[in-house]
Amino acid sequence: MQSSMIGKVEKAMRYAHEPDRVKLQSFRASFAGDNGTHTVSLDADAWRCDCHLFESAGGCTHTLAMQKMLDPMLTDASRETPLYHHVESPEEEPVPA
Repeated sequence: MQSSMIGKVEKAMRYAHEPDRVKLQSFRASFAGDNGTHTVSLDADAWRCDCHLFESAGGCTHTLAMQKMLDPMLTDASRETPLYHHVESPEEEPVPA
């Protein structure tokens, strides 16, 4: 492998460990649930799933699982759904001695 490509591969490996560099805008995935396979998608910050719960609740276990897996790569809007609210953990304040 050329030395210039080695540097690119090393950079890619570093990027792979920094998922917050990526913001997903859309995707479609097959999700193998306990009761069948479902299609989950994200488009323009709007989640969709073809399961029955999603239709009635606006969210489901499949979209919630995807949100948890992909959280660092989601926009703020795609984090906010009926079942999932991303909360930034406050920085710890020093405890007085």
